[in-house]
Amino acid sequence: MFGSRLRWRRAGGVRAIAMNTEIRDWVSYWDSSHSIYVNARHADVHYRDIASAIIGLIPHRDARVLDYGCGEAVHADAVAGQSRELVLCEAAPKLRARLAQRFAHVPNISVLAPEDLKALPAACFDLIVANSVVQYVSRAELESLLALWRRLLDPEGHVVIADVIPPEVGVLSDLAALLRYALANGFFFAALVGVARTATSSYRSLRAGLGIAQYSEAEFLALLAAAGYAAERLPRNMEHNQTRMTFIAKPADVRANASAK
Repeated sequence: MFGSRLRWRRAGGVRAIAMNTEIRDWVSYWDSSHSIYVNARHADVHYRDIASAIIGLIPHRDARVLDYGCGEAVHADAVAGQSRELVLCEAAPKLRARLAQRFAHVPNISVLAPEDLKALPAACFDLIVANSVVQYVSRAELESLLALWRRLLDPEGHVVIADVIPPEVGVLSDLAALLRYALANGFFFAALVGVARTATSSYRSLRAGLGIAQYSEAEFLALLAAAGYAAERLPRNMEHNQTRMTFIAKPADVRANASAK
């Protein structure tokens, strides 16, 4: 089902997953009380940095923004403050309910499930951001998402897909990047404890059992081109881990028309 770059590391992971009937896939994992963030400081810094990065991509104050697979989005109100409308899209139902409650007081924030997007009109977003999403979906699912986003995107808008994992990047690179990030942001010792906790957590079991989708730069650019985008890799990844990649894309016909002029 997954693309050629998907790595399958079983190592007893399927058996471990079966022992926990509640956490059966990535959506149920993100909807659980997971330990991917080592403490509150880690979560706050992470989501503050993501909000800042999204704000830097917003083309103008009248922009309509979709944050697809937004997670906790703790600082989404800052993004909403720089745009006309912000839609937070999250598949995990409990997390989605928390988002709706957290931002009920912010009039230009809406919280939707992925299936709700199909009912939206075409060209209704100026910026679509999907950070740390593509590694958790199959190739077929990614192709469907790219088609959906292209329909929802304004002809002059952009899609930004961040935290794409190259085939050569593994767990050790992830851990090293986390520890550097923790050292720079005041949660290093908590990160050491968190790394040990994650090693025995359901995340490790899921990653071993379900696999993580990985793409080379050329492979991902080809996927975007096949979906009707003109794209390029940005110099820096949106997330802290700079061994991963961020791409920016817009409808290919718009880029071609601009070049013709």
